[in-house]
Amino acid sequence: MNDESIDELRAAYDAQLRGVTPPGGGARVERDGPLTRVVGWHRGFVSGPRDLGVHGADLDRLIARQRDFYAARGEAVEWKTRAHDLPADLTDRLTAAGFVAEDSETVLVGRSADLAGEPVLPDTVTLRRVTARPDFERIAALESEVWDEDWSWIADDLTSRTESAPENTVVLVAEAGGQVVCAAWLVFKDGADFAGLWGGSTLEEWRGQGIYRAMVAHRARLASARGVPYVYVDASADSAPTLSCLGLRAITTTTPYVWSP
Repeated sequence: MNDESIDELRAAYDAQLRGVTPPGGGARVERDGPLTRVVGWHRGFVSGPRDLGVHGADLDRLIARQRDFYAARGEAVEWKTRAHDLPADLTDRLTAAGFVAEDSETVLVGRSADLAGEPVLPDTVTLRRVTARPDFERIAALESEVWDEDWSWIADDLTSRTESAPENTVVLVAEAGGQVVCAAWLVFKDGADFAGLWGGSTLEEWRGQGIYRAMVAHRARLASARGVPYVYVDASADSAPTLSCLGLRAITTTTPYVWSP
């Protein structure tokens, strides 16, 4: 990237991506003061602006209200935080309310045009866009194997997204001999300068062969063709070094705080 400073990119990210868009399938967004929360998803989801503008006992009550709202529904809830959020004691107060921090991820941003390219894949691997439920179930099985936990919910999520806004979600699979070896999706937000790179999970025996890089290049090309100047990733510790080598820049970190009934 050229002239954009990290501060400028972070400010644009905060202005355009801090809200939440319901993924469809009956999910809806509600507001509670400065917060937005998703109801009717695979688990609750809460997000807010960089500065909540709420402090002390008022912040404790706001946090407790979210926890108790989802507790009454018998659902877990994720509160998505960023390292530059205010007030500075937000995460301490979430912890005091019973929320538990999960693994942090690095938010990286890159220029779509700089990252775009023809996907270079191993000879035995093919890349295709998928839109059908059976393929989403195959992706769920892949994710469950890679992360060693139940990701069956992702089939419902991808189905809802592609049915409610098919032009804004592009789901891709890399296959070898009929087996899904990697899956990734590109999510657009109307009016935003950023497209989200999600997924990218690859079976262990297929890692290190350029499949993840190919997925990034192809999705960046799609974003560039649509006139979206940037792509962003919430990258795991495994993916962040690869993405940094491709030229994406870190603008913050994000940590989900989760409360479970």
